[in-house]
Amino acid sequence: MSVRVRFAPSPTGVLHIGSVRTALFNWLFARHNGGKFLLRIEDTDKLRSTDENTKSIFEILRWLDVDWDDEPVIQSTRVARHKDVALSLIEQGRAYYCYCTPEELAQKKELAVKNGRSYKYDGTCRGRKDKVDGVAPVVRLKAEMTGKTTVDDMVQGDVTIENSQLDDLVLLRSDGTPTYMLSVVVDDHDMGITHVIRGDDHLTNTFRQIQIYKACGWGVPCFGHIPLIYGSDGAKLSKRHGAASAEDYRSLGYLPEAISNYLLRLGWSHGDDEIISRDQAVEWFSFDNVGKSPSRFDMAKLQNLNAHYMRQRDNRSLLEYLLPFLTKVPDEEQKVRILQGMDSLKERAKTVIELADAAMIYVAAPDTFEDRCSKYATPRHLELLGKVRTIIETMPQLKEAALCESVKTLAKDEGVKLVEIAQAIRAALCGKLVSPSVFEIIAILGKNESVDRIDGFVSRFRNKI
Repeated sequence: MSVRVRFAPSPTGVLHIGSVRTALFNWLFARHNGGKFLLRIEDTDKLRSTDENTKSIFEILRWLDVDWDDEPVIQSTRVARHKDVALSLIEQGRAYYCYCTPEELAQKKELAVKNGRSYKYDGTCRGRKDKVDGVAPVVRLKAEMTGKTTVDDMVQGDVTIENSQLDDLVLLRSDGTPTYMLSVVVDDHDMGITHVIRGDDHLTNTFRQIQIYKACGWGVPCFGHIPLIYGSDGAKLSKRHGAASAEDYRSLGYLPEAISNYLLRLGWSHGDDEIISRDQAVEWFSFDNVGKSPSRFDMAKLQNLNAHYMRQRDNRSLLEYLLPFLTKVPDEEQKVRILQGMDSLKERAKTVIELADAAMIYVAAPDTFEDRCSKYATPRHLELLGKVRTIIETMPQLKEAALCESVKTLAKDEGVKLVEIAQAIRAALCGKLVSPSVFEIIAILGKNESVDRIDGFVSRFRNKI
């Protein structure tokens, strides 16, 4: 059997990071088995679905290098097909018109709750033959009332319920529009989906959807229900945990390869391997190693992975990636500076935002200074900076090692520690006290820029003394 799986997001909001993991697991399962990964946009909720959200879904999947086979299926274009299936079930006696009004159903539900019972539709209209004037009916499925339904789940194992727990679910609403339950089953069947892989919050839906498959006389696909992702506090991951959508993590400066690697390990394992390439993931992925328990999102682990992948990235590729995060657009000379300093810059950053912030030292002179910088703006420090300025100006070539030796000699001659002078230089050049080697920075900035920044710092703080 050729594997065919689908990812079916709804464009009613941004793509949740849990949905991204679902897409990734589907994609890996398809690629591992030489099958197809299909995309379906479930946009039948016209009040909440937007073209912008649909475009965002495509963009995020491309960003993560999760490519799909064939043209995406747009669910709203298939409404006529969904209706035809429901009407066909009526003709076969497997569905019926229900004329119970919303008020009547609400009263029945209220009575059930009052008596401590769970509510399900009682089948009042199952045998009704006559129409009710003035009432637009819904179409309900004649569900099996006896026996059991078992799902042989790829993650959860065998899960069984009594059919008596199920009710006659609605297939078409009173306005003739199909429900989610019907549309999903019809689309999965028509798309030839062999395996439905989704979050375990859909497990209850699966038992009801199997009833539709059986009523239609269609084969039932295999199911795999993945545990949800929780935040560090054990609650379902949401915006209050800091970030919940894939777009959030992209805007926070995380690389797509880090996101993919982290989500892969969030509920799936391959021994003790933590760093897993895309090729390895395709080769190793199976549902044998998907856990049954919810996973907790650990931001620190994601940051560590992101730091690893930033260090692994080609510097020029990383430069192109960080450009949109810079607070000022660099010219070509400044881009060259960033590239020259990239190896040192990326050793100290865990996100692209941190990297971009650090890289600004090669784009523009600081216009603000950390409060701590004033510690290195005393008359004595300003005097020492003047001597460093002379060293820079008189050196034939600015080489990191030679600069370091010259400033070491200066520190010894002046009876101060090297770190005192280095921090004063760092404050002047960067406006902050954490950066790569100040001697590397001077060599990359060049004489004119380095001298100008020292002069600016000295002028700024001399006036405050």
